[in-house]
Amino acid sequence: MNQTEDAKETVEEVPEDVVQLCRETFKKTAEYLHGELDGTIEDYKLLENMNRITINKYSEMKSTAEDIAGRLQTLNDKYKQLQPFLDQIDQIEESVNTLEQAAYKLDNYSKRLENRFKNLERR
Repeated sequence: MNQTEDAKETVEEVPEDVVQLCRETFKKTAEYLHGELDGTIEDYKLLENMNRITINKYSEMKSTAEDIAGRLQTLNDKYKQLQPFLDQIDQIEESVNTLEQAAYKLDNYSKRLENRFKNLERR
């Protein structure tokens, strides 16, 4: 016999129930692998969706940060414009304090003069 005839005999010698079991095994293995792949595909879809949401969230955060930076710059510019007036207010406050001290001294001096004048009138 040659090899082809041996192979035919080997194939023909396999019982039908073994062939059926092999087919069922391959079918079940294919179903299992298909299920595993479906699960993996769903995982990747979920990851893709999460990435999309994250990109959108970071985009919103970037926009908010840029808005805050712009407003902060505007606020700093306004503060720089107000700085001369704030300096004037500080100078006026110092002048008022000096004037207040002078008024207290003048009040004390006038009270002493009044007391001297009263003392002179009594004599």
